[in-house]
Amino acid sequence: MNNTDNDHWLARPSSIRLIWKVSIVVLALTVLAQLIFKVKAYFGIDGWFGFGAVFGFLSCLIMVLVAKLLGFVLKRDEDYYRKGEPDA
Repeated sequence: MNNTDNDHWLARPSSIRLIWKVSIVVLALTVLAQLIFKVKAYFGIDGWFGFGAVFGFLSCLIMVLVAKLLGFVLKRDEDYYRKGEPDA
């Protein structure tokens, strides 16, 4: 019996590949829609082609890096709360 037969449909490799492909197509179409629909620029740079996609990607990247940095700074030892207690 194959383990993948009982997996949830989102855990199957074929479904994961399909989700990636559909997501890439939808994101590409969203960026290409800017060729048809004009974007009203408020600050000049936000009128550039693909600015929303680049800005969103860079914002996400910065959030991940800040979260990693916070995890490193706020990290505690595994026995942090038991250090002062006597052994039971």
